[in-house]
Amino acid sequence: MVMQPVLEIFAADGFALWPVGEHESYGYLVLNGELTPAEIGTAVMRIADCNDFEPEEEHGPCPTDPLGRFLHGLLTIPDLFAAGGFRVTDNSTGTVFVEPGCCNGLETWRDWLEVLDGTGCSYFGHDPSSVAERVGDTVRLTLDAHAKNGSPVIELPVDQVRTLVTGAQQDLRNFLSLAGTWAEHHLPAHAAAVTAALARALDLEPTQ
Repeated sequence: MVMQPVLEIFAADGFALWPVGEHESYGYLVLNGELTPAEIGTAVMRIADCNDFEPEEEHGPCPTDPLGRFLHGLLTIPDLFAAGGFRVTDNSTGTVFVEPGCCNGLETWRDWLEVLDGTGCSYFGHDPSSVAERVGDTVRLTLDAHAKNGSPVIELPVDQVRTLVTGAQQDLRNFLSLAGTWAEHHLPAHAAAVTAALARALDLEPTQ
């Protein structure tokens, strides 16, 4: 069983502010410490795009240059969104048991800790409506709780899920570390601010 942080991505048609990879729309990019510079560029573009709307007046005027304008929301909005979440897959069969749905974001990954130690239940968006529920010493994962014709379901020991969450969190940290180095090369004037914003978007402590 594998748990991976995934970011929903769109095709980057016409994007020219920094190098990005070629990806089809509505796919997922796995975030970890093994991404290429182009894949990191795609991830940063997508997270910035998720927050590319006019902030409140107290966040200051929007810059007029294309790069500053594109980054403005990411750098100034306090509550950031990164479309995606933690995907859970049986790596021996390819069966998906949790897939982030619409409106779910990576910034809510700590909901998994609520499953383990808090309320015991969390939903991860819709279409599909994946859910994780703690049942005693196990966690039941359901790909789509609203499926009319059944859905893949599995029960895993709580300790195994805790280990999976810890691993996925480390993948996010490894990605953030890579992204910080990437920003120093590709966005030197904004590197520190972009890295700090990415940490907020992923609900992680800033890198040192």
